[in-house]
Amino acid sequence: MTGQRVVISGTGLVTPLGEGVGPYWSGLVGGRSALRTAVRFSSPEYAGEPVGEFPGSDPAEGSRKRHFARLAAREALAAARLPALPAGSLVILVSQARAPLPGRDGEPHAGQEEFFGPPDDLRWAGASVLHLSHACASAAFAVALARTALRSGAVPAVLVVGSSVLNRYEYASMQVVRAVGRTAARPFDTGRAGISLGEGGGALLLEPASAARSRGLAADVSVAGACCRVAGDKPAASAADLVTDCLRSALADAGADRLDHVHAHATGTAQGDAAELRAIETVAAELNASAVPVSSHKGAIGHLLHVSAVPAIAAAALALRTGTVPPTAGLDRPEPTERVRLPRRAEPLAGARLAAVNSFGFGGNNASVVLRLG
Repeated sequence: MTGQRVVISGTGLVTPLGEGVGPYWSGLVGGRSALRTAVRFSSPEYAGEPVGEFPGSDPAEGSRKRHFARLAAREALAAARLPALPAGSLVILVSQARAPLPGRDGEPHAGQEEFFGPPDDLRWAGASVLHLSHACASAAFAVALARTALRSGAVPAVLVVGSSVLNRYEYASMQVVRAVGRTAARPFDTGRAGISLGEGGGALLLEPASAARSRGLAADVSVAGACCRVAGDKPAASAADLVTDCLRSALADAGADRLDHVHAHATGTAQGDAAELRAIETVAAELNASAVPVSSHKGAIGHLLHVSAVPAIAAAALALRTGTVPPTAGLDRPEPTERVRLPRRAEPLAGARLAAVNSFGFGGNNASVVLRLG
């Protein structure tokens, strides 16, 4: 099993566009935005700005965070045609922390069940469970770790799973650093004013290509390269040279000499989007690439924080499979570019074989993942 191609054989999503990969992709391609004033969420720090709330009903019992993670994992396993994880698999939970902290009375403080977790009590029979937290790049770090574990032959499959729920703690943290915009997020727009927070869940099932094909799956999209960096002289991901290094190193790891598409981290902040665009322009020039289509999903569903790389990877994989680049919802006046184009509507992506996914976070957590079709 050592050294085999590692493929994404199953994907599961819960987003403000609905439950499942299908509603997410159709909404993304259609340029829809699910960002609007909250119906259920409330917090002393919330002033009515647009957010991405999940439109479905709440679970009958248990936390919404656990519910979203369970739904996403179930869809990923079904897509991979697996009734359960193979014995000896690895589950990587991407999260803020393991579980709610106890209050003085031994119970979680109000709302903490939607801040910490998801918990590791989702009945992963026969699997080892690992918690991974690298800010908003957590899921991308997890995919890189999954690839390493699978290529070494240490595990038969890896499930990366996490969820994010609108809660007072994370909302307050984003308000403190003045990251939240008063209007819906507009990544790459000259008038962008900040991020919009969203909620949902995501899961990716990764395994060797041979295992996926044994069950009749196409096994057509592999994790060809990855780079994870924990470094930076700025608290937010706005250092273009570090972002450039991360993307360049991931492409080198994939042995890539081309760049057909980038699904960007782009949250809608002025500094972060600008730094990422400069980085992509630099790498595109090094590869002699032109008109590289770059999209972001965060104008459609908001920022899912620790789990945000899962919808990003799902979008990049579907762009390769369908030959379609989704637009960035909310993009009206694109930043001027040279070797990059910023679609405002869905575009054909004929002949594309390679897509990069960027995922960055506070504290110098930077990651890029490269997907290859075929």
